[in-house]
Amino acid sequence: MMGVTETIDRSEALRAYGRGDAGQSAISVQQVTKSFMNAEGDAIPVLSGITMDIRKQEFVSIVGPSGCGKSTIFNIIAGLIEPSSGKIVVGGEEIGRSTGHVGYMMQRDLLLPWRTILDNVTLGLEVKGLSKKERYDTAMAYLERYGLDSFAKAYPSTLSGGMRQRVALIRTLVTQPDIILLDEPFSALDYQTRLVLEDEILSILKNEGKTGVLITHDIEEAISVSDRVFVMSKRPTFVKKTYEVGLAASHGSAMKARTDAAFKQYFEEIWSELDIQMGRIS
Repeated sequence: MMGVTETIDRSEALRAYGRGDAGQSAISVQQVTKSFMNAEGDAIPVLSGITMDIRKQEFVSIVGPSGCGKSTIFNIIAGLIEPSSGKIVVGGEEIGRSTGHVGYMMQRDLLLPWRTILDNVTLGLEVKGLSKKERYDTAMAYLERYGLDSFAKAYPSTLSGGMRQRVALIRTLVTQPDIILLDEPFSALDYQTRLVLEDEILSILKNEGKTGVLITHDIEEAISVSDRVFVMSKRPTFVKKTYEVGLAASHGSAMKARTDAAFKQYFEEIWSELDIQMGRIS
């Protein structure tokens, strides 16, 4: 059986699979800390010196113990909240409370039930002030590209959960962000749909040349889709360990990544890290 170390060496060589910008930084998280005030006015530290460098067109996952601050990291990268100290650099520029650099894919698709699929997809373009013709032309091009154009005049209630999430991704892509943040977008789906959608979303992001950052509680999911997995410590949180995985890149598929001999080893190592932090083993 191939060892994890050998697999890491192999994934290092294959990390640039399908990417022309391998090695260039998309997001640099530099010594970021964050504290929140409780009802008594005391500072509660959540993040303790988070440092991560995420490469252009890379797909990474962030996993950690429940309550460790994964969503706080997500919100700081997104520009929704500011760090207490440290900085986030995107495309060479430090960001503050700015959200235009990222797109979101959330746990729920948040499609508006009274709008057609086409009108849901054009929502971000509408906010940007594009004309109706520009919005529709752009949205239809994306819907056609990913086989959903026949549903343009349908309403969200007529679509399956997986199709609704595909529409949500397209709605994100039409605004053309370079970075897509994914907050457990598969968690509400059945297992089979999740497996199919993992592959589809990876393929779409690769095709569009996007950088993907996934927050998930599902270790298997993180391993199957990611170039790298960042494992967070318990709170106050720091990056405890980084795994160079790259199985999906190596096999060309998240589904096939699950068949790799190293998959189980990665799972056991990451699970062990979380077990140690949660106090379940010595």
